[in-house]
Amino acid sequence: MSGYFKPAADGAGATIMLDPAEISILRSLTAQLLELIGPGPGEDDPAADPLDALFAEGPAEPPSDPVLARLFPDAYGAPGRPVEEKDERRSSEFRRYTELDLRARKREDGLAVIRDLDALDTGEGGGAELRLAPAESQRWLVTLNDLRLAIGTRLEISDDDETDRLFDLPDDDPVKPIALAYLWLGGLQETLVETLLP
Repeated sequence: MSGYFKPAADGAGATIMLDPAEISILRSLTAQLLELIGPGPGEDDPAADPLDALFAEGPAEPPSDPVLARLFPDAYGAPGRPVEEKDERRSSEFRRYTELDLRARKREDGLAVIRDLDALDTGEGGGAELRLAPAESQRWLVTLNDLRLAIGTRLEISDDDETDRLFDLPDDDPVKPIALAYLWLGGLQETLVETLLP
């Protein structure tokens, strides 16, 4: 995996050359992320009333899955510290009124990434150039960040200093492929941010 983002030649947006394996990995990881986030209100029931979806309240409790808890953290209190009762109540209320919208935005961003990847023409098994406008780059950044948070949580990485151990994994370690994907996603994210800087 060697493709990284570069500023577009005209200065508006970003480009990256992706080979078929990179496209497949990005698409697969994003599809798995969308599966984890789940359908929105009414998405699993086409007969559902759209007006009900507008006024639907989200969950009051944090998700039990550690990845989802990382993607949808409590709004109050500090991670790893005991939660005060007032912070727990505030977090619960905040989550109830915001989590469904946050999930919907993450789904929209992830679906946009998949559509961008599906639109690439790899020709005779070669690579393809992906070009992103600045607004598309923002959607990609959100999804790349979510992918890194999800994988980092599964790998039990809580800060960037812990990534050094991933470089030392032996080739036969079953975690190595996902660890390499995590490191590559970090490079994609970093270089995409650089294309957005003035």
